[in-house]
Formats: sequence, C-alpha cells, structure tokens
Amino acid sequence: MMRSLLIKNIKTLLQADENPRTIAKGEAMSKVPQLENAWILAENGIIKDFGTMPSCPNYGDKKLDKERCEERREERCEEFDATGRLVLPTWCDSHTHIVYAGSRESEFEMRIKGKTYEEIAANGGGILNSARRLQETSEDDLFEAAWQRLQEVRSMGTGAIEVKSGYGLTLAAELKMLRVIRRLREKSDLCIKATFLGAHAIPMAYKQNRAGYIQLIINEMLPAIAAEGLADYCDVFCDEGFYSVEETDEILTAAAKYGLKPKIHANELAVSGGVQVGVANGAVSVDHLERVSPAEIACLLTSETMPTALPGT
Repeated sequence: MMRSLLIKNIKTLLQADENPRTIAKGEAMSKVPQLENAWILAENGIIKDFGTMPSCPNYGDKKLDKERCEERREERCEEFDATGRLVLPTWCDSHTHIVYAGSRESEFEMRIKGKTYEEIAANGGGILNSARRLQETSEDDLFEAAWQRLQEVRSMGTGAIEVKSGYGLTLAAELKMLRVIRRLREKSDLCIKATFLGAHAIPMAYKQNRAGYIQLIINEMLPAIAAEGLADYCDVFCDEGFYSVEETDEILTAAAKYGLKPKIHANELAVSGGVQVGVANGAVSVDHLERVSPAEIACLLTSETMPTALPGT
C-alpha cells in the first residue's frame, strides 16, 4: 500500500533545488535554494515532488476523475499543515563515534592540570582507555547503548549519520564494533554509513612495533571486514603522535583494493600533512582541521575532498 506524506503551507522550504549539486564549495556554499509558501510530497519515504501552494495536490478533492481515484484507492495519505514554519532536510552527521563503552570524563581533570592530549594518550588514556573498556564489553551491550544514542540524535533531526569503529584496536574488537554498526543499520530507518578506523591509535601491545600493527590492519583486519561487507569507508588518524603521512598512505592504498573509500582525521594536533595525503588519495573528507595553514587551504581548493571542521574538540 502506498504511504504518502504531504506537508503544505510551508512558510519556507529550504534546499528546494531542481538541479541538486553533488558538492558545494566556495561562493556556492552561500546559495541555499528555497521556496516560499510551498508544499512537499513524499511517497514511501522518498521525496516525490514539491512546489508552491497554487500547484499543491488535493488528496481530499471529491472531483478527481475515476481513474485517479482508482489509482489512489489503496493509498494512505497523511497531511501536515506547516503554516508559519520552515521545512528543511534532516541533518547529515558525517563524523561520529557513537559506539563506545563508558566515557572519559575523568581525563578532563588531567587536562585542567596541564596534561596534553598526547601525554594522556602516551600513558594509556584517551583512545587507549576507550579501547580497553570496549574490548571488555559485549556486542549486545554496545548495541543497546549505541541504539539509545542513535535515537537521541534522531530526535534532534539527524537523518543520515556516519559511525566509526576505532575503539577496538584488535581484530576481534574492531569487527565487534562494525557488527554493532551493521545492526544499527538493519534496525534504524536512518541512512547509516560505517567507517573502519582501526588506525585510530597504536595499541599498547604494539607500542614498540608500529609496523607490526599496521600489517595487522592491512593483512588481517581489512580482508575480514571486506569479507563481511562491514564498512563503507576507511579512516586514519594522520597526526602528530599517531600515524605519519607515509603510514596513512600505505593503509589507504590497501583499503582501496577492497573498495573502501578514504576519510582522514587530519590536523587536529599539528599541521601534519594529513590534508595533503587525503586529497592525494581522493578522500571523501578530511576532518578536524584545528591546525590549518595556507598550504592546506590551497590544496583543498583544487580538490573534491570535503573539509570538515570540528572546533568543538
């Protein structure tokens, strides 16, 4: 049975574009297509049409011809009057870590006392603290906690979300995280994309053997993830104290062989070269960018890679 939603009398309909753009950058970012006094129609969850109110379909019209009535006999249509309101697309949250076990609020005290992000990480805090907790938590418990977080962001208007692994840092734990993300995709009506972020930190067990962990990512994690179809993207934390430009390039090159598109954590802690290696690998996005020089901006201007600023961190 067809299920339709008609929203009418919209004060302003945002992003009402007859010719949708695949990317907007520079001056184009200031242009937001919009219609006043508008309507929008969705059928079975897909936008079917939109326009200004003079062209709005009238599902309650008793004068519809016989053929149209027959077509819509089994149709269930919900109407919503949006008088005085804006209608806009749902948010796309392109960088999230909603699958995790416990939180790290205790580390705020370390920061207050002057410890740097890098110092906390070097002593087993930060990402390594989260990894230890996650490794000890069951898949079901991770799923239930992540599901509650997903419902919270959904209630605030998010309709598309990317969710990363990266708090596992072992083959078993990374697969566990990605399977949780798959379960979220199967249960939720949101558009959910999964990102493999095994290169989020160097685990304590590999502190003296960086190359060994990178080979674990390339030779064991990536094939296992590809075999189950668990990820859309591969991400690397390319920054001071984490992964170098050369290591990042090696991991992204390997991931590309399995069809995983690159994304980068870049320039959170230093001008790291992460932007440049991301662009060179055709990254969908380079995220964080708290440290940016004119060279990074020039590099991005000539690329199709999306810069994602995360000033809240």
